[in-house]
Amino acid sequence: MTYAGPVDDLAPVTRTGGVPLVPAGFTWPQCAECSGPMQFLAQLPVNTPGAQGAEAAAGAERVLSVFMCQNDPGLCDEWDPVAGGNRALLFPRAGLTPAPVPAGDETLLAETCGIDCTARDAAPYHEARGKWSEACGRPLRDVLGQLGGTPSWLQHDETPACPSCARPMSFVAQLEEGRDHRTAMNFGGGGCGYAFACAPCEEGSFLWQC
Repeated sequence: MTYAGPVDDLAPVTRTGGVPLVPAGFTWPQCAECSGPMQFLAQLPVNTPGAQGAEAAAGAERVLSVFMCQNDPGLCDEWDPVAGGNRALLFPRAGLTPAPVPAGDETLLAETCGIDCTARDAAPYHEARGKWSEACGRPLRDVLGQLGGTPSWLQHDETPACPSCARPMSFVAQLEEGRDHRTAMNFGGGGCGYAFACAPCEEGSFLWQC
């Protein structure tokens, strides 16, 4: 996933930031610790296992919307997949509309970044990231993460279990904090976020490591 320039806050595309597109009846997630509204981070396609790159984004039937508390960073266990400091919500792609945004300074990122999805070989993520940067003559910070493939853990494997069926969840995406520290997501400073889904159970999960 690479930086494709700024996009509209309501664009129905793979992106970080902006306003989430949601189904009818959506309620903005609140942090279980501080009870404040979470910050919307990213809108990601969820597809058939094995699809990667542009194929994955184009063929997706679902969207995973990722939220994380930033009301009091570091005090709400927002890195943990089950503590209630973040949420990953799986929606059908059809029929989504912009969510009403609650009041607060930390509900939206300061920049909305479009994402291009380019299929790469099966090299480990950080190796593929470096090869893309070298081949395209663009900085590493323009790589915003990976869609599909295998997570490149900064610590140990923390693949979450589905809260409904208890099976290991499928890896959806790995997110870098962002290309500009002034508008980036907060994964502890140089960390990565990891998004997962269980499509049959319509469950999502998120965590980060640094």
